[in-house]
Amino acid sequence: MGSWLTERRLSQVASRLRTLRDELAMVDEQLVQFRDDADELSLRALMSETPQASHESNEARKHVDAMRRHREHVVAEITELEQRQDALLDQLGA
Repeated sequence: MGSWLTERRLSQVASRLRTLRDELAMVDEQLVQFRDDADELSLRALMSETPQASHESNEARKHVDAMRRHREHVVAEITELEQRQDALLDQLGA
């Protein structure tokens, strides 16, 4: 009975890990795009020296920072689940 429960938990962890790894790949792609957009807007703000361009640049940088924080959260959750998976595998092997 205990090994059945452990196998079920292991399956759930593996499923969640797949989902998070897919999400991480998507976040990485978006982060590259957001960085490129923010860099372009920053350059435009420097060239035009208008308040509107400066505001757009700041907003784009905030989006990059938010996406970076989200990425860090996803990576931390993956790390935690990998550790849980290792513990469940150890438990299953015992």
